[in-house]
Amino acid sequence: MKTYLTMLAVLFSSATALAQAPAPLAQAIAARLQSDETRLADWPQLGRYRSENAALPSPEEAEPRVVFMGDSITDFWGRQRGAFFPGKPYINRGIGGQVTAQMLVRFRPDVINLNPRVVVILGGVNDLAQGFGPTTPIGEIEGNLASMAELARAHGIRVVLASVLPVNDHFLPHPLATHPAEQILALNAWIKSYAKTQHFVYLDDYPALLGEGQTIKRELTIDGLHPNAAGYAVMTPLAQRAIDQALAQ
Repeated sequence: MKTYLTMLAVLFSSATALAQAPAPLAQAIAARLQSDETRLADWPQLGRYRSENAALPSPEEAEPRVVFMGDSITDFWGRQRGAFFPGKPYINRGIGGQVTAQMLVRFRPDVINLNPRVVVILGGVNDLAQGFGPTTPIGEIEGNLASMAELARAHGIRVVLASVLPVNDHFLPHPLATHPAEQILALNAWIKSYAKTQHFVYLDDYPALLGEGQTIKRELTIDGLHPNAAGYAVMTPLAQRAIDQALAQ
């Protein structure tokens, strides 16, 4: 609800500014207003994968289909950097910039309806982002992750819950300030504990990418927030091991 109110406030202020601005600025405001209206019309971005989902055939009986649900870290995997499990029946359903509430809303069309054997859930870093709009209280992040995991289990889908990755300020000036390391560690501790008590698989990428001072290694990131090809190369066998463990349950 807070997000919708914030977006409505942005639309109202943009419309007011549009009426008062000179022509070049008015055009820029109009473009921003159109972008905000489009985003408001499909806040969880259910349309992003709608046609791809509709065209996807049902999995074969023995096919170990896996869906990766996440934000830009998932979205970029194999699309902008690295390789995304070539030869494997794995499906990428990441969307850049998403928070866990958006992931939860689209969990049915982008995960459940695809009938995977396993879902890998990687999200939460955008919820923690400070200075880019309202942050999500950590209890709500936990609730959203738990709801996705429980929905999966209710539909016979095995669950892999992934840790949030470390960040650093080596490339961009904001990651550590806007994604405090102590909050990432606290969220990861909860994910690990929840996965253990619920008998889900915990995928711990955090230590594998960790450098000095609770930051992601420079050589594994493009901007201090997203992995590069080398970073995804580190994550890939860890994810495969977690998937194999889930399939064996």
